[in-house]
Amino acid sequence: MIYCGIDWAERTHDVALVNDTGALVAKRHISDDAAGYQLLLELLAEHGDTEETPIPVAIETSRGLLVAVLRTGKRKVFAINPMAAARYRDRHSVSRKKSDPGDALVLANILRTDMHAHRPLPDDSDLGRAIAVLARAQQDSLWNRQQLANQLRSLLREYYPSALEAFATWANGLCRPEARELLKVAPTPSRAAKLTRTQLQAALKRASRKRGIAAEADRLRDVFRAEWAHQPPLVEDALGKQMLALLIQLDAACTAADDLAEAVEQTFPRHPDAEILLSFPGLGIQLAARILGEIGDDHTRFADARGLKAYAGSSPVTRASGKKSSITRRWVKNDRLNHAGYLWAFASLRASAGANAHYRRRREHGDWHAAAQRNLFNRMIGQLFHCLQHHKPFDENTAYPTELAVAA
Repeated sequence: MIYCGIDWAERTHDVALVNDTGALVAKRHISDDAAGYQLLLELLAEHGDTEETPIPVAIETSRGLLVAVLRTGKRKVFAINPMAAARYRDRHSVSRKKSDPGDALVLANILRTDMHAHRPLPDDSDLGRAIAVLARAQQDSLWNRQQLANQLRSLLREYYPSALEAFATWANGLCRPEARELLKVAPTPSRAAKLTRTQLQAALKRASRKRGIAAEADRLRDVFRAEWAHQPPLVEDALGKQMLALLIQLDAACTAADDLAEAVEQTFPRHPDAEILLSFPGLGIQLAARILGEIGDDHTRFADARGLKAYAGSSPVTRASGKKSSITRRWVKNDRLNHAGYLWAFASLRASAGANAHYRRRREHGDWHAAAQRNLFNRMIGQLFHCLQHHKPFDENTAYPTELAVAA
């Protein structure tokens, strides 16, 4: 049996092959291009790599072209956590020396000694991996949009409080097209106070507003012309230019978030598991796509529901030593899946009477809001595992038989 370890970098990679006894069979330094990938595949084939019996590979990343090349066929690729690899390095040397060829050798020996303790990359379909890319990108774009909106809000507080007051009644506030269009027209409060009803109505129409334009223009005009404190004129103009520069970034972030959300809506319904995920209360297309992207569509990835719950961070952790014992929430988890689960549990409180009754019962037992939602997510992720394994949609009566009776 041959084991392969790869220490990857931006331009080059170090490869090491070891046998069952831990002896170094071969090592190679390859480039990060098609020629280097071909050289790696030839090296593996030279030492017994075939389509039926591929050589397992350990590497410290789960993404990139190199990983995509290695995942072709039936080869098992193990993404080793860099922190775990650093701990294994201390087993081989106490002098704390480090080199790229030495790290490749350590990764190969991890598979030789403890391959059973590490999970290979899941065998997800191409459609499932595409959904994961789009869902993660859409989530990142939302976080980026909110970060820019917070920066813009902080800037407006310094010199333009009338804008914050005018947009306070709108959902999504500064991210709305009407707010961004009005800020482009009037980057300073002095210019906003001079806007006429006709100009305000025209700005709202350019932002694709259809209803209540006249009434909204009158309200905005009254807010902008009220008494507000002002910065000195030169400082106000400078802050207005800074705001316009930040507004350009927010516009781009809003456009990216909308385009990626549309891409997810077009791609996710094509997946075979989409119908099962959307049958759960509180799951829409965007949130369901995030969950599918994180757990994947390889139904053999998790041996049981406990593994999925631990991966999602919903199950608690028990720490016991001697006479001391404590139960805490899990810190090492998939943060994206955990965040999606929190939103899922929150949305299910109104969509499912059984989920709401379960949450209320946990609160009555003394759980805080976050703990009660985490417990609800823990139960629902277990139900999702069962439905995916048996290809069944969610059924409220089966999931919460007792809670429904109590709620009734």
